[in-house]
Amino acid sequence: MEHFPEVELAPGALWSKIQQQTRHAQSCGALQPIDTRYEFLEQGGMRFLVRILANLARKEKADLAQQSQQRMGKPVNPFLPYDPDLFVANLSATHLCLLNKYNVVDHHILIVTRAYEDQDSWLTLADFEALATCMADIDGLAFYNGGRLAGASQRHKHLQLVPPPLCPDRGPLPLATVVADLALKPTSAPVASPRLPFHHAIAALQEGAFPKGKTLLETYLALLTHLGVDWSQPPQAFPYNLLITREWMMAVARRQDHYQSIPVNSLGFAGSLLVKNPEQLDLLKAFGPMTVLQQVACSR
Repeated sequence: MEHFPEVELAPGALWSKIQQQTRHAQSCGALQPIDTRYEFLEQGGMRFLVRILANLARKEKADLAQQSQQRMGKPVNPFLPYDPDLFVANLSATHLCLLNKYNVVDHHILIVTRAYEDQDSWLTLADFEALATCMADIDGLAFYNGGRLAGASQRHKHLQLVPPPLCPDRGPLPLATVVADLALKPTSAPVASPRLPFHHAIAALQEGAFPKGKTLLETYLALLTHLGVDWSQPPQAFPYNLLITREWMMAVARRQDHYQSIPVNSLGFAGSLLVKNPEQLDLLKAFGPMTVLQQVACSR
């Protein structure tokens, strides 16, 4: 078995590598950004960013090819082996960093386990240590889609991180305004926002500096326990979304991956939704984005 030593990345080195590899991946065609236009919709006192796909042909073609292989009984895993043109850096002996091939936000990265682990498995200290390495360099939004019903599209375990700004108008993360109203303290137990009509829990992280992996793991366990997770049961029994910034962490219990035809992953709960066509946009406007989140999440 190949051995990978612990990796020490100098401050700023990861962000530099991401920018460098992005230029390379764009020049050779390995990176295939998805064009979108956007609108803002308001409901429940929260401003939602809604991106409308301009051209999904390449992504849909790749998805259809993958589904065809799966129907033929062939395992499909874009991370084993990974595309070297999308490789950014080794993060640890257990994790590496890749560019997201079909990105909507620039410099969207994936934090991937080097050996296969299932996306339905619980997150570990090693996962959070790799995430902490990335977030020490990038003050962005990290997220995890815990299972298919939470919007996961790949079975190989991976966290994701998008750098700021998430909103094209450089406005604040929509969910951040809801969290700010809670005036959270790092020593406080997880709480729920009265503004969010679905089963969730939010906790503050340590002030001043991004916490280490151990602190992230402890907060994650506290959030899911607060939501009622039975740790003796397999993760498939509790699909969830996890959102993480340097200041706070939030978990949402899920019950389905879409409402009507509108798909929702972790970014939806951050206040950023993606629709494939004008028909889905009309549906979203008719229902309201907060109503869609309420429908795909568990009830409080």
